[in-house]
Amino acid sequence: MRVSRFLPAFVLVLVSVAIPAFAHHGWAGNSDDEFELTGTVEKGVSLAGPHATMKIKAEGNVWDLTLAPPARTEGSGLKEGIIPIGAMVTIHGHRNRDPKRFEVKTERVTWNGRTFNVYPDRK
Repeated sequence: MRVSRFLPAFVLVLVSVAIPAFAHHGWAGNSDDEFELTGTVEKGVSLAGPHATMKIKAEGNVWDLTLAPPARTEGSGLKEGIIPIGAMVTIHGHRNRDPKRFEVKTERVTWNGRTFNVYPDRK
């Protein structure tokens, strides 16, 4: 009878670990080819969520940029508010494999002569 009393707690722990792991998207949905894009910041860096994010406008589209996890992005020097809206940036990374999705898993952001390398282990 004691085992059944702990079953709900076990299931709760299992689900709380499995959902974030399932939500993490990794690199599989992105092209293996290197991709570079220059545009203006539409939405600045956000450190909320499992990965930092930002948006730029380039080539007539708004692109969603997925950066490294917040601590790693912040460790590169790229923090919320550091790059102003409307600033010109160049990003380097891997575009989504679906050409209809304007999304880039971003390794580096260059602004005002400064490069923020959020994935320094990926050259």
